[in-house]
Amino acid sequence: MEAKAKPLLTPGKMTKGQRRMRSLKDNAPFLLMIFPAVLVVFLFNYLPIYGVLIAFQDFMPGDKILSDTTIWVGFENFTRFFSDPQFWPLMKNTFLICIYGFIIGFPLPIIISLMLNSLKTRKTAKWLQTIFTAPHFISLVVLVGMLTLFFGRYGLVNNIVAHMGGERYSYFLESSAFRPMYILSSNWQDFGWSAVIYIAALSNVDPQQHEAAILDGATRFQRVIHVDLPAIMPMISVMLIMSIGGLMGVGYEKALLMQTDGNLAVSELISTYVYKRGLTGVPDQAYATAIGLFNSVINVVLLIIANTTSKRFSENSLW
Repeated sequence: MEAKAKPLLTPGKMTKGQRRMRSLKDNAPFLLMIFPAVLVVFLFNYLPIYGVLIAFQDFMPGDKILSDTTIWVGFENFTRFFSDPQFWPLMKNTFLICIYGFIIGFPLPIIISLMLNSLKTRKTAKWLQTIFTAPHFISLVVLVGMLTLFFGRYGLVNNIVAHMGGERYSYFLESSAFRPMYILSSNWQDFGWSAVIYIAALSNVDPQQHEAAILDGATRFQRVIHVDLPAIMPMISVMLIMSIGGLMGVGYEKALLMQTDGNLAVSELISTYVYKRGLTGVPDQAYATAIGLFNSVINVVLLIIANTTSKRFSENSLW
């Protein structure tokens, strides 16, 4: 007698466990592909969170984070920072450099992506996109070296000014020059790379919408405003939330490389202060960790506020 074939289980007849196993089996190749990325994120982003505990301890280099001899001090390191004379200058410097960078740097990639997408010649758009993206791959050390070559006391700009009879200006020694150099060079380096995600979103715009707009007599600028911009608005909302969430998360590397005794009053940021207190001189790692944790909490609060506001006034949010 012939063996009866097993009836195929339809999703409606499968148990919850069977559906889960079938989903794992169907998605096994994709799960294997993403596993290394998940592992890296866990090792370098989640596992170090354990070290945040030293912000609440009287910790010295070489001590164990958790042991019988651990001295817990609660919020003493935080109150110490709040009463530090450097607190308000650090907050002001970090906030100003972040907010100015955000005001200039957030809309710039959107404008560039819309302009590139509106070009008639695709070849020209690709060439310009390559030129705009290339600076992203320049290391910060090389970038600061370039700034020195251009704006140093004996750099190109000063040499031209001196040749024309003007006086040399020490850009790296003047406090007023630090923020413009930092912000403009950062935006020059990153605007092309940031525009890539908007260009990808614009590639999904239905060409028939443009054709219909042309038949209605819309100009190129009107098509950008009424067709392209609404198409990438959800992406703009998400990127805006993420940008606000990382507003106070400026890194220390570039500021530290550009820092001199002359511009220290405006170039000392929370991140550079954490680096100096935690890793140079006589390290005070508990105090530095408390400052870094405080800065991270500010970013989390800003992220929640931005996401809640976006969710209330639009349909776009991260959660």
